[in-house]
Amino acid sequence: MKIAIVSDMHFGYERFYEDSFTQAEKALTMASGMADAILIPGDVFDKRFPKPDVLAKGLRIFKSLSERNWTAKVTAYRNLLNPSERNHTNIPVVAVSGTHERVAEGKENALMLLSIAGLLVDTSESITVIEKDGEKVAVFGLGGTSEERVKPLLEKLAPKPVSGAFNIFMFHQSTYELLPFNDEFIHENELPDGFDLYIDGHIHSKVERTVHGKPFLIPGSTVLTQLKDGEQDSKGFILFDTSTHKHEFIPIGSRKLYVKTLKLEGAKPKDIEEGCEREMESVLRESAEKPIVRILLEGTMANGFTIVDMPVRQVLQRYAAKAYISIDSSGMESAELDKAITDVRSSRAGNRSVKELGMNTLSAKLKEQKFTGGIDAAALFNMLSEEGAKDSVIKKVLAMLLDSDNA
Repeated sequence: MKIAIVSDMHFGYERFYEDSFTQAEKALTMASGMADAILIPGDVFDKRFPKPDVLAKGLRIFKSLSERNWTAKVTAYRNLLNPSERNHTNIPVVAVSGTHERVAEGKENALMLLSIAGLLVDTSESITVIEKDGEKVAVFGLGGTSEERVKPLLEKLAPKPVSGAFNIFMFHQSTYELLPFNDEFIHENELPDGFDLYIDGHIHSKVERTVHGKPFLIPGSTVLTQLKDGEQDSKGFILFDTSTHKHEFIPIGSRKLYVKTLKLEGAKPKDIEEGCEREMESVLRESAEKPIVRILLEGTMANGFTIVDMPVRQVLQRYAAKAYISIDSSGMESAELDKAITDVRSSRAGNRSVKELGMNTLSAKLKEQKFTGGIDAAALFNMLSEEGAKDSVIKKVLAMLLDSDNA
């Protein structure tokens, strides 16, 4: 049996709202034409309580998918936490809830609405069996939950393979091996043993590993949500063959992300503006559709200039209609800013007013830049001048002021 794995569609994601639907629909349509069944390891929706128009768009996409003539069928279903819960369709589109869909225990989430409508099978904390031509594929699902609940929940559910079936463990969670910064993340060797394939969501880039000697696959999201280096690869889904145990990644031709690093030394505002324009024009010549561009500024400012002098806002406004553009100026340093920070530190030591040394300058610069971010200069400066505020934090917050329109 051929299994398509499509994940993290994030219907209604605000930054790239239309992409969240069009790219998911493209992935699901392609998958339905290539696979006998579709597995979705979480985050179909971006919000726990999606707006009616988001729900409606999602319902239409899955309604169209359900009208396909599927030869594989769901033949068995058992909810391990609520045995009275029944399945509402035999369509071999099987999903688990993600962390974005998680609600209070005992409450219905958005994914369950699709299940009740008979458009997919929600196999969260459940076992679902799909059959085609005598072959059985059993999917044990674990919905996204808080990190501290994962291990106790697995102990309670005690997942075991179904005899005579190709067994898949599908979940939506971070693992320590992929994100080694939280000791509460489950380790991959703590996942239940004995399954033929492990499928995870939550991570938005493609991952191919092994767990207990078996394939461990993450297809990544179908919509871009993180504008960072390493996310430039095309979005898509994974096609897995249960007969050969081989898989391939199928790209869907998603909107492309360009990450450009502009290195500058002793830069004046005009140098930064012209450098950003060169990068933008280069991208626009290459891209056939409105691209997503993130420019990373790294280096130093010329004497007499600070980060607030950078013409970031002008560049953003100039290219807003041609590209989704973000400029990160946190990598820039300036002698003027370093001196200002030294003055702030000195003012603490000398028990003089921080406001007298810096607040007027900050307020004037914000007005000069016509900043309208709703940030009170006095409150901001007081926060930055508190004992314990790090120099790097001060620089980063000042840089963020210029980047506030990039969301």
